[in-house]
Amino acid sequence: MPRLHEQHGRYPQANSVEDFLRNLAAVRQRIADACRRVGRDPAGVRLLPVSKTFDEAHLRLAYAAGCRFLGENKVQEAQRKWEAMADLSDLQWSVIGHLQTNKARQVARFAAEFQALDSLRVAEALDRRLQIEGRHLDVFVQVNTSGEASKYGLAPDAVADFLRALPAFSALRVRGLMTLALFSADAARVRPCFVRLRELRERLRQDAPAGIDLEELSMGMSGDFEIAIEEGATVVRVGQAIFGARALPDSHYWPTVSE
Repeated sequence: MPRLHEQHGRYPQANSVEDFLRNLAAVRQRIADACRRVGRDPAGVRLLPVSKTFDEAHLRLAYAAGCRFLGENKVQEAQRKWEAMADLSDLQWSVIGHLQTNKARQVARFAAEFQALDSLRVAEALDRRLQIEGRHLDVFVQVNTSGEASKYGLAPDAVADFLRALPAFSALRVRGLMTLALFSADAARVRPCFVRLRELRERLRQDAPAGIDLEELSMGMSGDFEIAIEEGATVVRVGQAIFGARALPDSHYWPTVSE
């Protein structure tokens, strides 16, 4: 059965390479089981380990266990870790949290991926800095599928117009859509968020602008990624089930519009 958000705190801490290998194997088995339930190939789901709040020592253990792509919510924290771990040349970084325009310069320097694009001002700022850096950046458009006013992300009915504006920013490579479901232990409330993103993607695909790729759906975290996979997720963002429980529930670490 899927493990929902109520199980925060039950995830075992990873304090050795062996711990990370064990936790990664357990998550990959859950991914495979979810895929099997709906007739999907597990190779079609990318596991993004989320290392936010964990220190460099733990990140290096995760790297030793095979992690080569790590997700971070906060730009300054991600940049500190990128600088401290610059000796690991094949380690890539995904910024998965809300971005203010004044942080675009940092993201353009180090990130391989940005999963929370929901503003043309941010798109413009990123594109301008990426052009200076001579880099490209994979991006996901964040959609607010739960309808919560406190959450970032575009309203579903605003996404089509937003996508039509993105080809102007040639340094951004649009890969798909991203969402955060309701933080709830009730699967019946969580699942519709994922269904909405998948159905939105199917509608938008029909007349997406040239160069806009909507193949990817980033949805699902430690507490709900199995449901997300059942509904079509191609990227799952998993932190606590790999690194261990954080000090506070996952919802605490996601910025809200009111902050």
